[in-house]
Amino acid sequence: MKTAYDIIIRPIISEQSMEDADIKKYVFEVAKDANKIEIRKAVEEIFAVTVIKVTTCYIRGKEKRSGAYPKGYTALRKKAVVKLSESSKAIEIFEGMA
Repeated sequence: MKTAYDIIIRPIISEQSMEDADIKKYVFEVAKDANKIEIRKAVEEIFAVTVIKVTTCYIRGKEKRSGAYPKGYTALRKKAVVKLSESSKAIEIFEGMA
C-alpha cells in the first residue's frame, strides 16, 4: 500500500499556479498510477485541509538532445490541480511564493 508521500511527489511552482493560489487552487506532481480519490486523501492527510475537487492531466515528455543524434525525451509526468474549500486553511508551502 502506498503512503500519502508516495502519491504526492512535489508541488509545482509556476506563475500560473501562484495566481491560482489566491483562490485556493494548488498544483502538485503526483504518481502516474494515482487516481483522484487517492490524491484527495493524500492531500487531506499531509496538509490537514478539506479538498473539494481534484483534476488531473498527463504532461508529455519534451524532446531533449545532447549532441547530434542521441535524441531522447524527458519523463512523462502526471499533474493534479487541487481545489480547497473556503473554510480550509491555506497550504504553507505556497505562502511566501506569491
